[in-house]
Amino acid sequence: MPEFDYIAWLRSRTPADPRVPVGPGDDCAVLAPSGRPLLVTTDLLTDGTDFILSEVGARAAGRKAMAVNLSDIAAMAGVPTAAVVAVALPAGGRSVGEEIYDGIRDVADEFGVAVVGGDTNSWAGALVVAVTLLGEATARGPVLRSGAKPGDWLFVTGPVGGSIRGRHLTPTPRVREALRLHNAVDLHAMIDISDGLAADLNHILEESCCGAVIDAAAVPVHADAVELAKATGKPPLAHALGDGEDFELVFTVSAADGERLLREPPVAGLVKIGECVAAGLWLNEGGGRRPLAPTGWVHEL
Repeated sequence: MPEFDYIAWLRSRTPADPRVPVGPGDDCAVLAPSGRPLLVTTDLLTDGTDFILSEVGARAAGRKAMAVNLSDIAAMAGVPTAAVVAVALPAGGRSVGEEIYDGIRDVADEFGVAVVGGDTNSWAGALVVAVTLLGEATARGPVLRSGAKPGDWLFVTGPVGGSIRGRHLTPTPRVREALRLHNAVDLHAMIDISDGLAADLNHILEESCCGAVIDAAAVPVHADAVELAKATGKPPLAHALGDGEDFELVFTVSAADGERLLREPPVAGLVKIGECVAAGLWLNEGGGRRPLAPTGWVHEL
């Protein structure tokens, strides 16, 4: 399929949006600014690392590409608005390109995101798809990683671990949950769990210059982690702490707001897993406390 025929096909599938005075077809899209701070994030996914195209299909890859970016907007309690998409298609990848777009639109439409443009290329290598997502902060401002304080309570929005059994391909970005939480309490710090609970929590601790203690018995271990442990021989908790790609949120609030969340949870699935302390990352398990390594996914460069 010639490139410009593909672009014409994309434009025919892209509806008008009042937030987008000029959409795909020009050198740049034109967005109507709201006056609130702008959020920008991007993630690049590759066949063989983030998905296996021959096993899952291009539509699933497209869904994941959009969802993981939405999870970043959720991590800052923002409102997603518009996206641009760049793809490097394998040679002869007309059907792949169409399915990628359909998968991206599946998730974009669910969360009210306008797809406003991007770029396409083809090459002899594997599929590469990069989504750049724009969002807006709410009136309360974005939630950063740097606001945690000793004495804060730690929460997660749902069970973690074992996502490689299939959930990593179908994440549900916690955009709505983050906004409800942001409206209900003062979120001190937050991050989405992409690399692993321990690793991502450690990012909060590094930026906030404090530490945390996780209660092993409180960590909500996903059933997938339990099943995976049967094959790997690792404890289910190890998978919960280090597997990654759960795309739940981990966040900190004051003890008073933590009590409020437990008493009147604005979203389902909230679990208190520990507290912030002056320094270090620790695990309370079996009546004792030990240092916890911030294990998780790391790309080898």
